[in-house]
Amino acid sequence: MIVSALAAGICLGAAAPAIARTAAKAPDRFDGTWSVEVITESGSCDRAYRYGVIIQNGQARYAGGGDFTVSGRVQPSGAVRATISRGDAAAQVVGRLGTEGSGNGTWTTSGSTSCKGRWNAERRG
Repeated sequence: MIVSALAAGICLGAAAPAIARTAAKAPDRFDGTWSVEVITESGSCDRAYRYGVIIQNGQARYAGGGDFTVSGRVQPSGAVRATISRGDAAAQVVGRLGTEGSGNGTWTTSGSTSCKGRWNAERRG
């Protein structure tokens, strides 16, 4: 359950994780609120979650409370790379957001529980 929550909070988060950004400071077209659905395809993590993620200046963070650590970014191209962690559990997230207000990708956990799956995102604001 913790691992699935990590993967979800992340997705962009949460999220979102470590993507290089260009030096030019242009407005980030992916900034805003996103709804992320996380689906487990293998492992003992819960089947599915839906979470809010906020992207600000290309940095993704979980929109809810909790003791998750989210590190990552959305590149100007829309590429997402993130790590969500809690205790010894972590989820690595990769994928892409599109300018049409949606995105998708995959996630994989590490630590005491091994799971993997996919995520889908929709812009909410």
